[in-house]
Parts: sequence; structure tokens; C-alpha cells
Amino acid sequence: MIDRPGLGAFLRRRRAALQPADVGLPPGQRRRTDGLRREEVATLCHMSADYYARLERGTGPHPSEQMVAAIAQGLHLSRAERDHVFRLAGHRPPDHGAGTDHVGPGMMRIFDRLVDTPAEVVSELGETLLQTPLAAALFGDARERQGRARSIGWRWFTDPDARTLFPLEDRDATGRLYVSSLREIAARRGPGSTAAGLATALLERSEEFRALWDEQEVGIVPGSVKRYDHPDVGRLELQCQMLLDPEQAHVLLVYTAEPGTVSHERLRLLSVLAPA
Repeated sequence: MIDRPGLGAFLRRRRAALQPADVGLPPGQRRRTDGLRREEVATLCHMSADYYARLERGTGPHPSEQMVAAIAQGLHLSRAERDHVFRLAGHRPPDHGAGTDHVGPGMMRIFDRLVDTPAEVVSELGETLLQTPLAAALFGDARERQGRARSIGWRWFTDPDARTLFPLEDRDATGRLYVSSLREIAARRGPGSTAAGLATALLERSEEFRALWDEQEVGIVPGSVKRYDHPDVGRLELQCQMLLDPEQAHVLLVYTAEPGTVSHERLRLLSVLAPA
């Protein structure tokens, strides 16, 4: 059963503990209350301010698991705090470990400061969990993808449009990288894992995947330089820096261009073209 008073009290407390700088927001005008405003939290959680306010007051509806997960992410909750909110809302907490979409608060604090940079947090299966506006302008809006299509590996072998951003001469190596990575993850997670299920589905769906899978390649390491042919700004050569959260099996990817290069100027142009 949902504990509405307990949920409201916990949300109020966590909101008061956060400052705008903690979540990548400007300080703004003089603030009458400690912590974030309800409207700011609602924006971070991708819900209406009225819906969130009713939850805090204990008069709101029974939030779905998706809503609770959005609140946990927006408030930068730790895993233990996330689990507590799920229980207060009358839901079983998600399983721990790999496969969770909940990005840890430490990773979130770093991500929030990369507003002017192409950056994304991805799962071990290549599912984009968070992306900056400039990353969305470069790779497409990840919020439009559902189910297995959230994984770049799935899209690579099932959707020809997934390859258009990559130069022709890089596509074979990219495909091999995805297959090698999925093979290792499936072996590490076991036969009943999401990774194993994804591999089985791709074996049924893609002849190219089957051929690469049969080659038994493992240990392919991604290069630090990524090349993309963007339809609006042209060829981009970007350095890709990675930060791993081993507990969640998430990786923060940050893309930068060397100052003074054509790619640097084109990335600046893309930032102008990107929607705010």
C-alpha cells in the first residue's frame, strides 16, 4: 500500500537538501525556501508541477513505477533512497546491479555540469539513459526509442538508418565491436540475462549478426577517436572520454573536438543549431 504521508515527507526533505548547483541549474533570483522549488523538481522529473506538488502534500494519485523512477532520478537519489521511495509508493524496488536505468547521484553530478558538451550516460548494452541537448542534436533524441531499439547494437543490425551517421569505412569495425561487446556481456551475465536475450533475438533477426557472432571475436577495444557524418554540419572527428560506474554498469561518454580544428568549429555550429 502507498504511504502518502511518508512519501510526501521524504520528497519534501530531499528537495530541501538540493541546491540548484547540485542539479546543474543556475541560482536564479533570491529564493524564499531552502533547496529547490517544486517547479524545478517537477521539470527535472519530467512531470507537471501540480502532479509533483500533490505528491508532496500527500493528496496525489498512486504514482506508477515509471513515475517513481523519474522522481528518484530527478532528485538524484542514491540507490538506497530510490528503493525507499519505491516502497513508500507501494512498489517493489527494481533489481540491483546491471540492467537498472537508475543513474547514480555521483554520475549525475558530473553529467549535470556538461550542459554545453555532447555527453551521454549509457548502459552496458548501449542504451542511452541520459543525454545532453548537444548529444541529442548529434545522435538523435534517445527519448524517442523504446524496447530493444534503445540499444545501439540492436538498431545497428535491424535498422539501416542507424548507420547513416557513421562513415562507410568505419562500419565494419563498428559492427564487430558491438558483437564482441555483446558476447562478453552475455557470458558475464549468464544465459537468462537481458544481454543473452538480445543476442538470441539478433541471431534470429540478422544474417550479418549471425556471421559476425560465428567468428567468436572478443576483446575488441573501442578507439578514442570517433568519426561521424552529421547531415547538417558534415564530418566530425571527436575524442571520446569514458567514465565507468562499475556498480551500475553505466558509462559516461563525453565527446570533445580539438580546439582550432574543423571539427571544433563544426561542433560549435551544431550547438547553435541544436534546440535549447
